[in-house]
Amino acid sequence: MVVDKTGTLTEGRPLFRETIALPHADADQVLRLAASLDVGSEHPLASAIVAEAHRRGIALAPAEDFESGTGTGVRGRVEDHALLLGSPALMRAEAVDTATLEPRAEALRREGASVVFLAVDGLAAGLLAVADPVKAGTPEAIARLHAAGLRIVMASGDGRATAQAVAAQLGIDEVHGEMTPDAKVELVARLHGEGRRVAMAGDGINDAPALAAAEVGIAMGTGTDVAMSSAQVTLVKGDLRGIAQAIAISGAAVRNMRQNLGFALLYNALGVPIAAGVLYPFTGLVMSPMLAALAMSLSSVSVVGNALRLRLASG
Repeated sequence: MVVDKTGTLTEGRPLFRETIALPHADADQVLRLAASLDVGSEHPLASAIVAEAHRRGIALAPAEDFESGTGTGVRGRVEDHALLLGSPALMRAEAVDTATLEPRAEALRREGASVVFLAVDGLAAGLLAVADPVKAGTPEAIARLHAAGLRIVMASGDGRATAQAVAAQLGIDEVHGEMTPDAKVELVARLHGEGRRVAMAGDGINDAPALAAAEVGIAMGTGTDVAMSSAQVTLVKGDLRGIAQAIAISGAAVRNMRQNLGFALLYNALGVPIAAGVLYPFTGLVMSPMLAALAMSLSSVSVVGNALRLRLASG
């Protein structure tokens, strides 16, 4: 079971934590520029940053040339400044030096916070930290999935330290951070290459390719339409405990089908020869049409009654 973090294991409604600015910048200005750029983003982290700026009464400026890089961050122009806002991977790709900010960023990640860097005109200006609480039902869901014999692998776009902090809290078996959509697909392909059958659970646009690549894609009903259209299963309430319940119902359904098939074979193996008169030469026993009709009806009732027991599995 490969799982995304934000919106799948966590609430997907991050809360703003803090802003850290370099000496040549101002913390409020870092927040203002980041929020101005993030108005055009649909990512939960962006929503938390914009909400914090509004809470503080900070006036935002219009953004131009906005671009969203899937799984890495956003870029654009605000007040004639070229801005980059996103992950360390985005900063590395644009040759932005964030070494001064890294010690504080790493400490925040170890505490489970997600960190995004802001670069202004090619120079690092600061970072913003956002914390996304784990869903109340996630620990129970992970325990139930482990009990069902599944290996749990986290594939998160957040930094490795953030992903590892959440994974350690939940007892997840394998952790991958800074994962782009393509990297998540490659992870699913690697697991396939090891002979494993893979289910993928996620909620965002970034998860859609991996949801489609897995044997079973499981989307959170609280997530994006793209994720739901790429998956075979949608958890309407976005609760991972629904996966454990779905596994239990699926197993019960297969057992029920086998039982009903066994009932049908048994009834026919006994009833058809008797109705055909196999016993008549030896015992004089024949089956009247009325008795045959009753036996057929009882067989249908038993099969339907057995199938109705599935309601107990979904309770």
